[in-house]
Amino acid sequence: MSCWALIPVKAPGMGKTRLASALDPDEREALVSGMLRHVLDTLRGCRAIQRVCVLGPARPNLGSGVLRFDDPGPDLNGALESTVSAITAAGPERILVLPADLPCITAADIERLVDLPHDALGIAPDRHRTGTNALSLPLPASIWFPFSFGQDSFSTHCEQAINRGLTVETILSCGLEKDIDDPLDLADAVRVLRRVYNPAIDGWPRPGGRKRPG
Repeated sequence: MSCWALIPVKAPGMGKTRLASALDPDEREALVSGMLRHVLDTLRGCRAIQRVCVLGPARPNLGSGVLRFDDPGPDLNGALESTVSAITAAGPERILVLPADLPCITAADIERLVDLPHDALGIAPDRHRTGTNALSLPLPASIWFPFSFGQDSFSTHCEQAINRGLTVETILSCGLEKDIDDPLDLADAVRVLRRVYNPAIDGWPRPGGRKRPG
């Protein structure tokens, strides 16, 4: 099966603003860059993925072989719909939509998203079972799939898939359920953060806010 992966990501300096109480802007950007690098490296190391794509403005250090699509505006769901339509024209049989903030994702998680029946849509919820942390879309059946990332997206995506006559496969794993949305989530990102050479991350996560002595 030919499978592509698509990662939406915000422009440098615009990500993870909900972590402002724990991390300053440089630290937040180091976090975003480190997690994105981890997701990209994991996808590149997975033989089931033929092409890796990023949806968003230009970013440094994406590495070779990454196909970038410009984000046309603030509407993430609309941008995903148009980008998946463009990718479908290239002929892959499946596309994975993954956020950039999955610091615990593994190649085994990617394989589970790929290894699905041809008419099945795979969905990985977040740890709260309300949000969506990954979608595995069969093509061309999922062209113009109505993405609904935002509040309660897990149940909405399941409903949209059923309405399109697709089988829904729910995929549960620690690597896929742990995204980074608030300061309490930072503990799950420590392993990735320590791979980033920015010394400002030493000692993360820091309980009680971002201020350090000295």
